Amino acid sequence: MKQAAVTLPRSTAEAQGIPSEAIAGFLDDLAGQSIEAHSFMIVRNGHVVAEGAWRPYRIEDRHMLFSLSKSFTSTAIGFAAAEGLLSLDDQVVRYFPKDLPDEASPLLEEMRIRHLLTMSTGHEKDTVPLGSDRSEDNWAKAILSQPVVHPPGTHFVYNSGATYLLSAILHRVTGVPLLEYLGPRLLEPLGIANATWETCPRGIAAGGWGLRVAVEDIAKFGLLYLQKGIWEGKRILPEGWAEEATSKQIDNGSDADNDWHQGYGYQFWRCRHGAYRGDGAYGQFCIVLPEQAAVVAVTSGTDNMGAIMQAVWDNLLPAMRPEPIGDNDRTARSLTERLQSLRYDPPSAEAANPAAEQRMNGIVYRLDTNSAELESMAFVFDEDRISVTMVNSRGEQYVSAGRSVWRESVCSLLDDSEQTVAASIAWSDSETFRLKLRFVETPFTFDVVVRPMDDGTIEIEVQEFADKKDSPQIIGRA
Repeated sequence: MKQAAVTLPRSTAEAQGIPSEAIAGFLDDLAGQSIEAHSFMIVRNGHVVAEGAWRPYRIEDRHMLFSLSKSFTSTAIGFAAAEGLLSLDDQVVRYFPKDLPDEASPLLEEMRIRHLLTMSTGHEKDTVPLGSDRSEDNWAKAILSQPVVHPPGTHFVYNSGATYLLSAILHRVTGVPLLEYLGPRLLEPLGIANATWETCPRGIAAGGWGLRVAVEDIAKFGLLYLQKGIWEGKRILPEGWAEEATSKQIDNGSDADNDWHQGYGYQFWRCRHGAYRGDGAYGQFCIVLPEQAAVVAVTSGTDNMGAIMQAVWDNLLPAMRPEPIGDNDRTARSLTERLQSLRYDPPSAEAANPAAEQRMNGIVYRLDTNSAELESMAFVFDEDRISVTMVNSRGEQYVSAGRSVWRESVCSLLDDSEQTVAASIAWSDSETFRLKLRFVETPFTFDVVVRPMDDGTIEIEVQEFADKKDSPQIIGRA
């Protein structure tokens, strides 16, 4: 049963010192650079001043956070350290006595929990590709088998395997999964409900990825750190943890204009302009601006993550005033209307082909081997929808697609978990119809172009985000 989330107080942007034009400019920047944002929320002085989701995405939807999950894992380590369950100076090897190489190297033995937190484990590259191999049951053993070539604490390499080890350590010292441990300490006090976290084959939270929460939950998390661990007058985070975790703990580059070169804390990135952030692949952001008492939370599906931050620096940052500013009813009303109308349009019907629909109706098409790993497709055409049945390695997947409108279904096309998908279908010309699938709790979309041929076959092209490349034609045979 879903739990009810607790919401933050709302305010007008002007009452918190931000002109509505600045927020409109932020949205203009995203649109102008074709950034596919899914939801966003701006918090100033503890109040939500702007929020929106692009339909069919919803503000209350959980979203895959990818590496933004790391900042939550770090927070759990902060709690455990304050409770005396571990120390940041503990050797990593002491927690994995049965998972070590036959001869543990001296550098591996030097690795401490703080080196996992600061991505300074001494590895030359990310250890997670091996650690996340589904054929490997013991991720910790696989990660710890990788050579440590630099003295721990001296060399920054972004390493999701390090975060998995943090999750595994926490699981061992607490006896409960990471999400369960965070429940009474973080999630419940902040009113974060219905969070989920992917796990490894042994039931340990992935740590470095896999958390799903809504955009307001991201904003709450950022606000807690902005307030140095205080929530509604009560201390939630251990004293000093917020400052320590978000401070520069290690160098990670020397480009003063690059937001990935400003230093790294405990699973938090330093940013330009005195800000810091948690971030995740395809544009999941929790940006905290301490000097402006602001938080910007974003979920999206883009490979141009830097453009989102630049839009914050260019539009929101310089517009934030220390005092309330006079209301401008016209611009405030315009922004409200814009936020309520955010959307991604479904494919539009430019033609029709009833004869082709009748010919294809109910036929199962076996597909050539393809990168989307689809084995077959079948279509059933009704007046207001088209039912699509696809078979992949996880079995039969059913999607109901509206005709030029979004319809929702649940399927397991992406992975073993069930995903909510908004789907729409339309004939773009008399020989081609387009099926658009938006997995609304993820960054991922499928564009499927189908061409029925005179010989009874169909030609299919599938473009998957974030591939962005032309996909080869797939032939489907009845």
